[in-house]
Amino acid sequence: MLFVAICLDKPDHVDLRLSTRAAHLAFLEKHAARVKLGGPFLDGETPIGSMLILDCEDEAAARALLGEDPYALAGLFASVELKPWKRVVGAQL
Repeated sequence: MLFVAICLDKPDHVDLRLSTRAAHLAFLEKHAARVKLGGPFLDGETPIGSMLILDCEDEAAARALLGEDPYALAGLFASVELKPWKRVVGAQL
């Protein structure tokens, strides 16, 4: 089942995002079978959050995966919204 995660950073936490970015990218690579698509939200050139599309068996598994993300473990996010999602058009995920 696909889920969209909308993760918004705490204000003025760009330094925390940048200092944990390498660990975050390694985490995404490790879980590439379940992390189908992702990238940052931007304010101009400044990252202010993340969007991920996850393929997990259920919401509990998706939340557990998100909880292991180095960004989450570092306390970067002000909020995390998780929604079930169905692909209708576009590339297969």
